Amino acid sequence: MSTDLPARHDPGAFDLARDAVPGLPLTLVEQWRASGRTAADARRLLVPHVTTGYSVVSDSAGLTKLSRSLGLLEVLALIDGPKRVLHAYGTGAGGRAVGVWAADNAQMFHPATTDAGTLLSALLRVQDEIGRTCGIRVGIGVHLGDYYDLDGGLYGAEADAVEHLAENHTEGGEIAVTEAVAGRLPAGHGFVLRRKDGHDGPLGAVYRVLDGPRAGGAEPVDGRWYPIPYPAAFYEDLLRLGPQDAALAAVLAEKHLRERTVVLVERGEPGAAAGVPEVALLTGLDLSARMREIGLRLLPAEGAVEVKVAGPLAIYLFDDPGAAVPFALELRAALAEAGTTCRIGLDCGPVLSGRTPDGGRDVAGAPVNQASKMAQDLAAPGVVCLSEAVAAQAGPGGFTRVRHTVSGVDLTFYQG
Repeated sequence: MSTDLPARHDPGAFDLARDAVPGLPLTLVEQWRASGRTAADARRLLVPHVTTGYSVVSDSAGLTKLSRSLGLLEVLALIDGPKRVLHAYGTGAGGRAVGVWAADNAQMFHPATTDAGTLLSALLRVQDEIGRTCGIRVGIGVHLGDYYDLDGGLYGAEADAVEHLAENHTEGGEIAVTEAVAGRLPAGHGFVLRRKDGHDGPLGAVYRVLDGPRAGGAEPVDGRWYPIPYPAAFYEDLLRLGPQDAALAAVLAEKHLRERTVVLVERGEPGAAAGVPEVALLTGLDLSARMREIGLRLLPAEGAVEVKVAGPLAIYLFDDPGAAVPFALELRAALAEAGTTCRIGLDCGPVLSGRTPDGGRDVAGAPVNQASKMAQDLAAPGVVCLSEAVAAQAGPGGFTRVRHTVSGVDLTFYQG
């Protein structure tokens, strides 16, 4: 079934809080489960996965204002441009893409042998090109450190810290580097750095790169796209969509969007016993794997599909909201029985979903955003939230109507 796009989207939600990783490192989880689960076991299992290098993370700025009147496909086209530029110059400087670049986030990894000046020159050119050719700006955070490379994703305290830096402490057009990066620049390097006051944290001092030598032109060295979170056929169509091309956007929406019910689940974090960072990491992966096992066991054989389990999030798609609500309630009960709390949001409407080139699945659309806002921003642990659209089709029996304001937007939904 095809449907028209909603006239407006709340873009805070195109920045869904989730790590850009392709899947769970299940082999490592099995090894952890078979161990004594001590701090020594955690460190022993993770040592082979340590990698040292530069993590480069970008996050869009000003998306809310720019996309107030845009449809889903126009927003996806808007956030695509910066990702293509970053991938071209990042691979040109010897980096590799990390994970799947979902929502408006992107991440590159450069080995420790990379010259810091070469990397910063490439990033200055990235910001120049984004400012010249794209309708949205991005902030970029860079850190040289140690990470755990697990199933194509970067994990660990330093990985989390540089993501936090990029997402919460950079502005559009900015490059923010940690002191570990600045310390690799030789004397007379030619870059203009200014310390960011009040931003010292787990990664030490942070500096803005204000100016410096620029890299030359670049194309992706492997000649491919960045790791897109879309089916390849859709992405080829998306590349045809120009600014303010509402007619083509409507045609592509009719072709690619389908009415579905989204079930978004956020599990609780590991308890106090996981205070050792390595133990917390493996315990969190174990909890995600258990959530996936329980979800697949409860998922109906027809009319429903698991989209992904990444970090503390799981997302499922249903053809019928009447089947999605019982699934959410059963999943909550099963997770509680296994000792894990969760928060769940359900909404229905037109979404883009399908197989990505790496063989996984992903989904984008206003229902994902609404489900995320209800579950991640507003729900208490153990609560299931139904949007008004889901409640209208599946019935609100046993749920209470509530109203909240988030980012200046009034939301009315049902929780129970």
